Amino acid sequence: MALFVTMMVWGVNLSAVKGLTETLDILLVAAVRMVIASLVLAVMAWRWGRSLTHWTPREWWLLVVAAFFLVYGQQILFAAGLAKTSATNAALVMALGPMVSLSLEALAFRRPIFMRQLIGMALALAGIAAVILNRPHAAVTSAAWGDVWIFCSVMGFALGGLCIQRLTLNSSPLSVSLVVHVVGALMLCLHVIASVDAPVDHVQGMNLWQWSLAGFSAVFATGIGSVVWSRGIFTIGVGRTASFISWVPIFGVLFGALFFSEPVTVWHGIGLLGVIGGSMLVVRR
Repeated sequence: MALFVTMMVWGVNLSAVKGLTETLDILLVAAVRMVIASLVLAVMAWRWGRSLTHWTPREWWLLVVAAFFLVYGQQILFAAGLAKTSATNAALVMALGPMVSLSLEALAFRRPIFMRQLIGMALALAGIAAVILNRPHAAVTSAAWGDVWIFCSVMGFALGGLCIQRLTLNSSPLSVSLVVHVVGALMLCLHVIASVDAPVDHVQGMNLWQWSLAGFSAVFATGIGSVVWSRGIFTIGVGRTASFISWVPIFGVLFGALFFSEPVTVWHGIGLLGVIGGSMLVVRR
């Protein structure tokens, strides 16, 4: 239930981030969100977390690797890919995320992939495709380097999830999320300073509405959402947890129809049925 609610928040977050990136650099937006999220996680860890001193050097190394893939690499590769491909192509490639996570988990932890899980992934992927391809102004372009970068960002997200799964065996998901986002935010800030002209001036020029969107995205979607995500990986594994991502585009469309009067068609109903059926097959014990 916590993962399901988090997917609802991430669906709303799509619109929030879209609104921010219309006037600000996408990497600058990511850096601001991660810094605020790190502060939120620090407060949560101070109130409910445990000490960070019990980690071994190998676990600290895994934390840095997770931050590189899950936060820094995913944001950098996604931004690079989106600049070279259409939004429709990017959404379709990102829909492969649950399948990639399930496959990598099977390889890393030697867990079997059941036929019902493969069928569930195919159903969910078909449902997502039905929604994305029938959106207004959907445009599928020929395969390009941008699609490769988007797929690499999906791989990075899945690899970061594997690190989280290993780390949460001996540590609390809250502590893991805190360190991963602090290190990832630092990497992003250094990248933004090196690649964006006058980033401090852009941040100081943000208005109240932009700060409100950034705050919502950072606190609920990134901060609290990352703890729920890590807890889900600890409880049911990265493969089954990643299957919940299929709900994000569905909720994104629903909230788009609710707040921006975007049309809802029969294809959205077909997509919803596909995601529901596919998710049930994948998550079922």
